[in-house]
Amino acid sequence: QEQLVESGGGLVQAGGSLRLSCAASARTFSNYAVGWFRQAPGKEREFVAGISWSGDNTYYADSNKGRFTISRDNAKNSVYLQMNSLKPEDTAVYYCAAPRGPKYGSSWYSRAYEYDYWGQGTQVTVSS
Repeated sequence: QEQLVESGGGLVQAGGSLRLSCAASARTFSNYAVGWFRQAPGKEREFVAGISWSGDNTYYADSNKGRFTISRDNAKNSVYLQMNSLKPEDTAVYYCAAPRGPKYGSSWYSRAYEYDYWGQGTQVTVSS
C-alpha cells in the first residue's frame, strides 16, 4: 500500500511563497506520475498541477500557471510544489496523489478519480 505524506503547508501573507513536499514510502515513486490537488471549504477538490514520471512533462491548472511550479526528485522519492505570489483564494488543503499503475497521455492528470493513492493533505492559508 502506497503512502504519500505531504508537508510544507502553513500560514503566509498574500504575495508570499510556500514549497510543498510529497514523499512516497512504499514503492519506486519514479515510475509514476504525480498530481497535486486542493480543496477549499465548501468546494470540490480541484486539480493544481501534475508531473510525469520522468519530470519531463508538467501540467497546470489555468488559475496558477506562472505562479506554481511542480518538480520531482526521484532519487529522494519526492515531488514538490513551489507556490509563489500566493493569493487568498489559494487557501485550501493541498493533496498529492498518484495512480496505481502507469498512465499514458495527458488528459487524465486533472481528473481526481484517475488517482488511487492520496496523502492526508497539508493546510495552506493565505491571509490578505
